[in-house]
Amino acid sequence: MHVLTLTPFYPTAVDDARGCFIAEGIPWLQMAGIDVDVIAVQSIYRAGSGGGSPAAPAQWVNYLSLPGGIGLASAGAFLFAKLLPMARRMHQARRIDLIHAHAPLPCGHAAMLLGRELGIGYLVSVHGLDAFSTNQVHGRFGQWCERVSRMVYHAAEGVACVSDRVRQEVVQRAPRAQTAVVYNGVDAERFTPPEELGDEHIVLSVGDLIPTKGHATLLRAAASIRENVANLKVRIVGDGRERNRLVNLARELGVEDRVTFLGRQSRRQVVDEMRNCTVFALPSHYEALGCVYLEAMACGKPAIGCRGQGIEEVIRHGFSGILVDPGDAAGLAQAMIELLRNSEKRGEMGREARNEIVRRFTLRQQAEALARIYRECLAK
Repeated sequence: MHVLTLTPFYPTAVDDARGCFIAEGIPWLQMAGIDVDVIAVQSIYRAGSGGGSPAAPAQWVNYLSLPGGIGLASAGAFLFAKLLPMARRMHQARRIDLIHAHAPLPCGHAAMLLGRELGIGYLVSVHGLDAFSTNQVHGRFGQWCERVSRMVYHAAEGVACVSDRVRQEVVQRAPRAQTAVVYNGVDAERFTPPEELGDEHIVLSVGDLIPTKGHATLLRAAASIRENVANLKVRIVGDGRERNRLVNLARELGVEDRVTFLGRQSRRQVVDEMRNCTVFALPSHYEALGCVYLEAMACGKPAIGCRGQGIEEVIRHGFSGILVDPGDAAGLAQAMIELLRNSEKRGEMGREARNEIVRRFTLRQQAEALARIYRECLAK
């Protein structure tokens, strides 16, 4: 089977973590008998963000897009125009059996148009809760995004959602979509428990520094327990527009000496941070699934996430991690104390977390699920 993957998320030379949740699964798809060609796309406004990563081969394509909200709604048509000659040559050289587009806009829209032109079916994966881009784009252009996204979902042979929480978002406004849940996987041979840990109590958080990730809640929780937990350290991997505000908040709360903002890190550095931490916490209140929780769990760490998010389908509360309410700094603080001060309970949860990942959430299992859906799409 020959699959053409279209994705706006893929590792670059300057950011090898970008889109790793797609790139790291490609070799496993190939081992499952799927021949995959990847075209990674970026608008002309992002063209300076770095070339492709040698570890994740792909053809990179820059396409025209308009600024603002109208840009996302119309980007798929511009991308289609750019991709059509390339896809036609690829299809003539070796038949493309299926197009796999990541996200409805712009890649899903482009896949729909390519499929009509070349007679190829397509599958679209949905990685975020904003499945119709109406939280990202507002007003009239947001309505346009929703109309195009709905059309993409309804015309697709299949819609692969990273959690049932995401699937519910899709079917609510695109009820005829042929949906399935395909959870992201983890390289459980790379993300492994350490042999031993130091004496510090390290709470790690990994995520873009944006309001929805809940880092402010984490800082408030850390401030409330700093006198109760010896050697407490909070390490935050990620960057974003909230960084200055969060740095100032840590200073106001009196925990600037306990908190380290590490910025964006490489995949190797993230692995090291995961293995060296005591507990992982990301109190995000708008999360489709969250690969970072899975990576921490693969490293034998109890993970703290929020109820009502995709990760609720992975973390078994009280067994492999703890779930708190979004924005509940007191509840998060209690969960952190419970884990940091009880090494026996922390160890039991960490072992169960690792076992849960190995049972259900490896890259191999993700690839097998996708390969099965590919074959179902071709059988229609």
